Amino acid sequence: MNNFGLTNLVNNLELFRPFGPCIAKVTMPQNLIEKLNIYVDQIIDDDEAMEKLDHGKELAGNVKQEFIIDKKFEYQKYFFKFLEDVTKAYILKVTSQKISKFEVINSWIVRQFEGEYNPVHIHTGHLSGVGYLKVPSDWGKYSQNNKRNNQNGKIDFIYGNRGFLSNGNTLAKPKVGDFYLFPNYLFHTVYPFKGNEERRSVSFNAKIDENIYNS
Repeated sequence: MNNFGLTNLVNNLELFRPFGPCIAKVTMPQNLIEKLNIYVDQIIDDDEAMEKLDHGKELAGNVKQEFIIDKKFEYQKYFFKFLEDVTKAYILKVTSQKISKFEVINSWIVRQFEGEYNPVHIHTGHLSGVGYLKVPSDWGKYSQNNKRNNQNGKIDFIYGNRGFLSNGNTLAKPKVGDFYLFPNYLFHTVYPFKGNEERRSVSFNAKIDENIYNS
């Protein structure tokens, strides 16, 4: 099993705390991105597999397709090892504690197209993450051309209220390979975009040591 190197991941993990909870950002290995995209393309060409793995009814998204990553994904163990190692690095860097438990509850693919969105929601488990496998080359323009910041297709993390010297949300523009980790209770949403291309992401929920989660 490939080991991603805890020390290396800790050193390369970017932390940002725009409000209470700390969010982590790391880059997915290129070969993992390629393997996941191949797997997704195979599943969407298989109607029987798509029906079996469909996860849309369990999720919040108003998107074209959401489906579970199953054991037929040849590199599932490799992917889960990546999730475990980045989680260890995340928790260690934020809390100085080493987790002894890591359990993936579920992991799924989200395929989003023009006009689709993910409403404000939270996840199950203890922590969650999202990584980007494909993004549009152009997110489209706003109907009003005088808007300064184009939020099309961005993910918005939301916590508490905005006040003096305190942000209530932070936006992130998806790039292929970006992978974000955050506590399960952190509200977030994904805005719609314009254009004919696909916004493809992979997400997961996991549990860690109860005593660390509750500390």
